[in-house]
Amino acid sequence: MDLSHSASSRRRFLTGFGAASAFFHVPGLFAEQLTLTPAQTEGPFYPDKLPLDTDNDLIVISNSLTPAVGTIAQVSGRILTASGEPIRNALVEIWQCDNNGAYLHSRTGNREKRDVNFQGFGRFETASSGEYRFRTIKPVPYQNRTAHIHFLVKAPGRDKFITQCYIKGHPANEKDGPLRGIRDQAARDCVLVSFDPIAKSKTGEVAARFDIVLGPGQPG
Repeated sequence: MDLSHSASSRRRFLTGFGAASAFFHVPGLFAEQLTLTPAQTEGPFYPDKLPLDTDNDLIVISNSLTPAVGTIAQVSGRILTASGEPIRNALVEIWQCDNNGAYLHSRTGNREKRDVNFQGFGRFETASSGEYRFRTIKPVPYQNRTAHIHFLVKAPGRDKFITQCYIKGHPANEKDGPLRGIRDQAARDCVLVSFDPIAKSKTGEVAARFDIVLGPGQPG
């Protein structure tokens, strides 16, 4: 990987998002109520010590020249009400295991193989469009869990909300306990996301869209 190109990409990713995000909000676009995103367990591996770098680029920590190992994934979406209105000033947090199945946590499995160049946790605050964006790695399965990314949303006037997103069509999905626990098919479909190749990407990056729809005061 070209490290100068990686650093340049990071700067563009962190600074070039605000203007483009206005595109995603079209007043009156949603005439029907959207399916609420199902709440999921926080799990045992929310970081017990947050990293010094908590921005929305999990691939490169601070000004390091060594990127994380894994398929780079551009993960974005919106935080919405059931009527489709964007929720601004929502703090979105994500955390996930690295490409070796290790979390940023003192009790994680595979601890001795943890990728020290993977941030493992990130934050993003939505603007008027309700849009969030992260650069991370495509999630991988570990132990008895299918591939997934944890999400936590803190929105003004609402309870903390926690969910997870999964790779649509992943062979381990059918045996995953938390995913199988979502009994309603429409709700389950809400958390299954396609990670599609980005056209003309020189590094094999993929992209995924995951909208999170919150009900009034929806608990996590």
